[in-house]
Amino acid sequence: MSTLQQLREGLNTTWDAVQHGWQKLFRRATNAITRFTPGKKYGTESTNELALRNIGWGVLAAEVFDDKKKVVVRLEIPGMKKNDFELEIVDDYLVVRGEKQLQQERNENGYYISECAYGSFERVVPLPDAVKAEKAKASYKRGVLRVELPKATTSRRKKINVGVA
Repeated sequence: MSTLQQLREGLNTTWDAVQHGWQKLFRRATNAITRFTPGKKYGTESTNELALRNIGWGVLAAEVFDDKKKVVVRLEIPGMKKNDFELEIVDDYLVVRGEKQLQQERNENGYYISECAYGSFERVVPLPDAVKAEKAKASYKRGVLRVELPKATTSRRKKINVGVA
């Protein structure tokens, strides 16, 4: 086998590994990637510019735990207050909406500048089972939103017998 063929095979093997890694990452992160859109106007021209410059895609990591009596959803959303969220159950999904606010610190002469800007977001989390939406509880502590959803006793599944026509 020539050196060129060996090089070609090595590159193909490397490319296949990179491609496999990207596909795996994409599958794992698909539901966590969230679009941040422009939110409320922030007042001054410089803060509006900061807000518009920082909108786009971000990650809102979520975990879903399922036990016999309830489904627990945890989302990492730091920098918000408990009243900043709007939660809704739609079919078999938990829909979380909110708006991350602009934060800005300045110390012009000492060169300390800290800027954060996000915007409005909506994250849809698939639920593994039917739940009782009216009995859901939510709490927000240390940047983690926790939603507990008691499972519905009646299943949406129904067995259908096939008859002879």
